[in-house]
Amino acid sequence: PPSWDRAPRQPPGLLLAPCRAFSNNKIQVELDESSGVAMMKFKSPPVNSLSLDFLTEFSISLEKLENNRACRGVIFTSAIPKIFSSGLDITEMCGKNLEHYSEFWRAVQEMWLRLYGSNMVTVAAVNGSSPAGGCLIALSCDYRIMAENPKFSIGLNEAQLGIVAPLWFKDTFVNVVGHRIAERSLQLGSLYPAPEALKLGLVDELVPEEKLLEKASAVMARWLALPDHARQLTKSMMRKAVLDRLVAHREEDIKYFINFISKESIQKSLHMYMEMLKKKK
Repeated sequence: PPSWDRAPRQPPGLLLAPCRAFSNNKIQVELDESSGVAMMKFKSPPVNSLSLDFLTEFSISLEKLENNRACRGVIFTSAIPKIFSSGLDITEMCGKNLEHYSEFWRAVQEMWLRLYGSNMVTVAAVNGSSPAGGCLIALSCDYRIMAENPKFSIGLNEAQLGIVAPLWFKDTFVNVVGHRIAERSLQLGSLYPAPEALKLGLVDELVPEEKLLEKASAVMARWLALPDHARQLTKSMMRKAVLDRLVAHREEDIKYFINFISKESIQKSLHMYMEMLKKKK
């Protein structure tokens, strides 16, 4: 809807609190109704992995904001130091039954469809490492700002775990960095340190960590200076084909995921990866 249609709805005589917070277990949401900007902070220790619970909360939080006419933009960041999100929770994909895999994958799809297709301005303030599904969240936003720290890396590194980034992960990646960089990066499962991620266009800018949220707010203000309807229609035009492709093949995509993830060889490599992570701890 056009921007003038976005006045906060309120009963007469009730003063709105300038900042509304609704927190779930794993995601903290604050909405500043005067600026129309919400902040979604991931707080699912130790590494904000995208579990079924996290994905469900993510989609519900986003839907609530999408339905609140006072909200025009969302900044995504992490409440956990050094990590934005470690990506899909491997325990959800290991040694579970087919119903579970199906439910999990539907939640992954839902998260991406909502975020990539969102009417709101979405800014990722990447304040830590962001592999795999964490990278997908950032890629799905309108703008990506990353903390200027060479120790933080970002990328779709699925190939390193012996799994394959799905078609729509790939499409989202190609739309950001172009075909050649995406092809090479996906085959090698590359993770890029922040300075390299900037060179490749995987992130839009780097800022010192302590200035990250301030910068995200400034970028948001610049995007919100435009009339909503023109920006929303343009975004939809740019992204519709990729979204439609998944919507049309959702069940097929779930079946493909279940067949792939339940293969013995894939389960073995995921188990090995989990063992390696335990040793690292």
